[in-house]
Amino acid sequence: MLSKKAQYAFRALSSLVRADQAHRQSPEGETVGTPLAISEMVKEHPMSTKFLESILLELRRGGILGSKKGKGGGYYLMKHPEDTPLAQVIRILDGPIAPLACVSLNFYERCTDCNEAICGLNRLMSEVRDANLAILEKRTLADLAVNPDNPIRR
Repeated sequence: MLSKKAQYAFRALSSLVRADQAHRQSPEGETVGTPLAISEMVKEHPMSTKFLESILLELRRGGILGSKKGKGGGYYLMKHPEDTPLAQVIRILDGPIAPLACVSLNFYERCTDCNEAICGLNRLMSEVRDANLAILEKRTLADLAVNPDNPIRR
């Protein structure tokens, strides 16, 4: 299950993706990184401004976002939306994607109460991890900006 933090992040990131796409479609825009103020994100997706601010700071420290101060400032995407898998965002905010620490690829912790070599739960949760990762590594921030003219790629 996605944490509230990740859900809020994906809502805010969808606003940034749409702002980025609109900028790239404008005559002067071929750059990544259209700054968007937190107040604009909150207008589109009502949520706590203070909580969102802390989430965006984590994403900035994680290299997903940049920020610009002053007039016309806000947060912006550091890379094209197509180049950032959803798994990267989840790992920055929530840590492991795997349902158990003993099957995590990046945050592995040995099980203390079972023999992993013969544990059926370990094998099953490894499959769950692989299925989730297949989707979350394939899907990118670009998939968050779904509209009728641009359906999610299958």
